[in-house]
Amino acid sequence: MILKKAKGNSGIIRKEEGTKTGSLQRHLKQLIAVIIVGMLTIFWLGTGRNFEPYPKAETGIMDLTQLEFENDVVSLDGQWEFFWNRLLNPGELKTDIVIEYVDIPSSWNKYVSNKSTYYGDGYATYRLIFITEEEQRLALKIPRLRTAYKLWVNGELIASAGTVGKAREAMKPQYLPQISFFEAQQGENEILIQVSNFYHRSGGILESLKLGSEDQIFELKLKSMAMEFILFGSLMCIGTYHLTLFFFRRKKDSSPMYFGLFCILIGIRIMLSGECFLFYLFPEFSWEIAHKILTLTYYLGVPIALMFFIAIFPEYFNIRMIKAAQMMGGVFVLIVLFTPAKIFTVTNIVYQIWSFGVIFYIISVFIKIFIHREKDSLLIGLGATALLMSSINDIIFFTPWMHDNELVFLRALVRTGNITPLGLFIFACTNSLLIAKRFSDALEQEELMTAKLTEMNAHLDELVFQRTKDLEESNQKIEYQNIELERKNQVLQRFSFKDPLTGVWNRRKYAQMIKSEWRRCLREQKPIALLLLDIDHFKRFNDFYGHMEGDKCLIKVGHALKKSLSRSTDILARYGGEEFIVLLAGAGKEESIKTANMLRQKIEDLAILHEKSPVSDYVTVSIGCTSMIPNLNSSYQDLFNMADKALYQAKNAGRNQVRFL
Repeated sequence: MILKKAKGNSGIIRKEEGTKTGSLQRHLKQLIAVIIVGMLTIFWLGTGRNFEPYPKAETGIMDLTQLEFENDVVSLDGQWEFFWNRLLNPGELKTDIVIEYVDIPSSWNKYVSNKSTYYGDGYATYRLIFITEEEQRLALKIPRLRTAYKLWVNGELIASAGTVGKAREAMKPQYLPQISFFEAQQGENEILIQVSNFYHRSGGILESLKLGSEDQIFELKLKSMAMEFILFGSLMCIGTYHLTLFFFRRKKDSSPMYFGLFCILIGIRIMLSGECFLFYLFPEFSWEIAHKILTLTYYLGVPIALMFFIAIFPEYFNIRMIKAAQMMGGVFVLIVLFTPAKIFTVTNIVYQIWSFGVIFYIISVFIKIFIHREKDSLLIGLGATALLMSSINDIIFFTPWMHDNELVFLRALVRTGNITPLGLFIFACTNSLLIAKRFSDALEQEELMTAKLTEMNAHLDELVFQRTKDLEESNQKIEYQNIELERKNQVLQRFSFKDPLTGVWNRRKYAQMIKSEWRRCLREQKPIALLLLDIDHFKRFNDFYGHMEGDKCLIKVGHALKKSLSRSTDILARYGGEEFIVLLAGAGKEESIKTANMLRQKIEDLAILHEKSPVSDYVTVSIGCTSMIPNLNSSYQDLFNMADKALYQAKNAGRNQVRFL
């Protein structure tokens, strides 16, 4: 009698749980749909489309007098002066030189019809005059230029990548997106760029240069780097997870393996495109090898992505299409492995056309899947849409058709490239939701089977114990995942506060710390000191020894300063260029002067040879320092201004010395 009563109650409970589960699943599907729509919206808004009426260069002149650089970042697009087969230095332009005009961004292939230029070979000088309303410090965000360049602003060399030459043997290619700072004059300012290319199918300036204030450009660069690091880390973790899932759990289902491989390929591609942060880690990394790896991620990615979709819905895909994709991928991989970039960048357009065919084939298959209402097809389709649309965008953006022809419609539609990683990340999220849902369904089925067995021949105490244990294990896993996620977030946050060259804190970290330390010293009425250091005649050092030695000098100076500061509260940051800043909380006048003199002597003791310095045979620094006790009528900006004035006095007094205000 008791057993029958238990069965009756169990049936009522299961019915109620089933009703709740069905309602929960309906709400979950609605939530997933909202999330995906939101992701796609963010994806579309994040593709860099800007409909603001910014000025364009006309006949080599760009009027920027109406722009507020504190709020605006402008693309230097439009008509630039173009001097084919000439490498002109500042001041070498003559009135008898014939001036041509080209649209930027675009390749120079379309402007010269001879055979060598069809393959992108050649060298040229670009020139743009931009007009500003007042003197101000600005910055340039320089993309990849194909494939080596030198850039001057107002006669001052501020950036370069690779070695510019008039022949293949005389030049060295390099991709090095960077930002450079300079002082803009009131009125006309000249940008002069020498570009040479004998390694790639397309030559010239194929991406927009960005101009803005130091803070705007630095923030733009930082956001771009942060986005790429987040996508890189996320895709590598997701890829590794799915490969592990394949090898340890379900080897009969090959979809996790293909998905994991595809995520890792796109993760590797991120390192070599966009901001190209691999070249910041390994500046001497071979351009040829890097371009081979970059192209291989594309050639291997197409068949692997197709194999993933086939593994999920095998009955809808044609086996001939699978073999064709594998064969095409294999042929083009061999072309990349056994030919130089000059060859396989020319044949790349054939594979791009093939990729379009594969993408539209996948889309047609998904239409059939939706018509048949296959399980989970909506979730996979939404994620696949983001991946396929971003892939189409990138193929169009990077195809030579875009850069060699006046395709106005495509240029208006596709304004940003390298968004496939973002599309893949969205697809990875939907795929993870799908996996979670399938595991949830499997768990639910297992629980139903357990409930049936329990009704027949189980004990309530054992069931409660097992469920409690499962819940504890689940909570432990969630707690571990939260801890791991927090750790990764902390690593990313620390990286965003580090100067990538010297390893010390960057300007963003200083801006954060000065606020907190100022408030603390104001509350406790303790002094706070600020030291502003500038390497003497560093431009001459760079011009004489080269930017590589200049970077090494900055690294040595940064390490020496960091090692010399003993207090845990002392903050050292690279403020920009050759300037460093030291924050000494609790330090008065005597201690700040003593510390400044000690740091100045430490740098001089490094004995870094500086033959072009009129101050010393070695690298020296000038230091301006100040100290004050904060009050309600002062701010940390006043502290910085005093240190800046003191630094100015130190420079005017002959440099290699300390001045206190």
